[in-house]
Amino acid sequence: MPFRARQPHQMSAIISPHLVQIVRFMTQAPSVDPTALSAAPPLLPSRRLAAVVLMTAMIGVLLVWLVGALVEQRAMAALQARSAASAALHAAVLRSELDKQRALPLVLADDADVKAALATRSAPRLEALSRKLEALGTQARTAAVYAIATDGITVAANNWRLPTSFVGADYRFRPYFTKALRDGYAEQFALGTVSRKPGLYLARRVDGPSGPLGVVVVKLEFDGVEAAWRAIGEPAFVVDRQGLVLIASEPRWRFLSRDPLPQASRDALRAQGQYGKATFAPLPLRSASGTVVRTDTPRAERQIETRLREIAPGWTLHLLSTAVPAEQAATAARWITALVWTLLNAALLWLWVRRRRISLAAQRDREARLELERRVKARTQDLTQANRALSHEVEERQRTETRLRSLQADLIQANKLASLGQITAGVAHEINQPVATIRASADNGLLLLSCGDREAAGQTLTTIVAMTERIGRITDELRAFSRKADGRVEPTLVTEVIDGSVLLTASRSRRQEARLVRQGEAGGLSVLGERVRLEQVLVNLLQNAFEAVEDRKDGVVTVTVRDRGDMVDVAVSDNGSGLAPEVEAALFTPFLTTKPRGLGLGLVIARDIAADFGGDLTATSAPGQGATFTLTLRKAVP
Repeated sequence: MPFRARQPHQMSAIISPHLVQIVRFMTQAPSVDPTALSAAPPLLPSRRLAAVVLMTAMIGVLLVWLVGALVEQRAMAALQARSAASAALHAAVLRSELDKQRALPLVLADDADVKAALATRSAPRLEALSRKLEALGTQARTAAVYAIATDGITVAANNWRLPTSFVGADYRFRPYFTKALRDGYAEQFALGTVSRKPGLYLARRVDGPSGPLGVVVVKLEFDGVEAAWRAIGEPAFVVDRQGLVLIASEPRWRFLSRDPLPQASRDALRAQGQYGKATFAPLPLRSASGTVVRTDTPRAERQIETRLREIAPGWTLHLLSTAVPAEQAATAARWITALVWTLLNAALLWLWVRRRRISLAAQRDREARLELERRVKARTQDLTQANRALSHEVEERQRTETRLRSLQADLIQANKLASLGQITAGVAHEINQPVATIRASADNGLLLLSCGDREAAGQTLTTIVAMTERIGRITDELRAFSRKADGRVEPTLVTEVIDGSVLLTASRSRRQEARLVRQGEAGGLSVLGERVRLEQVLVNLLQNAFEAVEDRKDGVVTVTVRDRGDMVDVAVSDNGSGLAPEVEAALFTPFLTTKPRGLGLGLVIARDIAADFGGDLTATSAPGQGATFTLTLRKAVP
């Protein structure tokens, strides 16, 4: 039973003794008093029946609960691992944007033009600096770049031409200005005073020979990062040390708090004014047994919360991933376990009832035989003769049963031989033509030898050798293809894999009168893989392609090899009717097939083989233009 193999050792130790007792109790034949047979006792007393049902139900409930808990635990572990990887991807996107922009204020702080403009405060130099910042902001794709003098007045900015220009604005109230002027560097997340858009302000002090000259500021907005997170499809947000949401894939979550903030903290944040009119209300999340419940969804949905700390100074990334797949897996496991347990107990009950009835019938038979023996002693020889005739009939029936079993065994063996004949039919078809050629060449060689034409006879013998080599290649290829794979990954010639696969499917192409075309220079290309398993993939693809063109008189199957540097593509295409959109969308789903006798596992296994070798298997199709399956493999380094 597959579910029993998944149970922990402790659960098996608890359930197994009780299960053995139930089976022994149900299958044990009770002793029956011959004098009480006429009373016709029930199959199972009511008290014993109630005890068995109660014990079975308790074990079933325990088993269903344990299986569901184990499956949910494993599914949650898999979801948490996937969520951690996704969180790392979100963090990488954010870190990339931050690292790209942090160097800009450092470079501007040492720029000669910036220092000269702040030192002289002359109009031409300041205008030239604004032009430079304008070009730099466009190239670096920053929201704002501006320079502030030591008195807090902005003297140059990248938006100096716009009505919303920062030039002339007083930023002495901004903490990033005062901190950068004092400490040399500062960062602050706040709403823009003009744009009212949130962003991270990166400030760097500009030092001159006689002291500070001013501060250069770069504003970084995260619209692109939030859009990229939304495209991934999992809610993500970044909080600061106070738990306040600064960046979020859900815009309405911005400036909410991960956990409820005290009223004093909320008042202090409002007093700072850097977050506008934000209410700092808590996020619609509620903790629940290792996960969180998102309460702003139509149905409060459990989600896995993954946290990555210090992705930036004081910042923590939170990623929410749905836990629904784990709940669905646990529910399905519980239903399947309950069904299997019910069927098992029903089967055991049926066996016990059957054994009980057989025992009662046997006991009645023994009583009947005793009665018969008493009557035989009192009756005449006619009854003895009738008894002998009855024994002879029983023996005849036994011999008939023996012959029937023998005939059944013969039929099974004949069926095995028929299957063996079907397996060898393909080999016979492939070697039939070379054998016929050998026979004709041998007759021709004898004739040439009798005529004394040794040169022509030698050529005939050469043809015979070539045909035998062809038969040898066919049988060697079949033997190699049927050999069990050893799992090694090594450099494998693409030409050998394609030649072997084409040879194994040659009879199929000739039978369907389909033309096979090979394109591309395989040459000495080698890929990392195993020949037997790679041939298994290509044979599967070629067979599918030949089936796709079996109704076309001009059927063409094309095998194309493309060298793409580190990777090699082997494409198998046909000019059949193509794949239906719904089939193409779920092409690599297990047990999905359009063949009447197919299992829907061929392409799934082929894709898994390609993945084992570090490659991939993809499919494209156009209505009426056939389908193309592309096997991508890593090139073997010489």
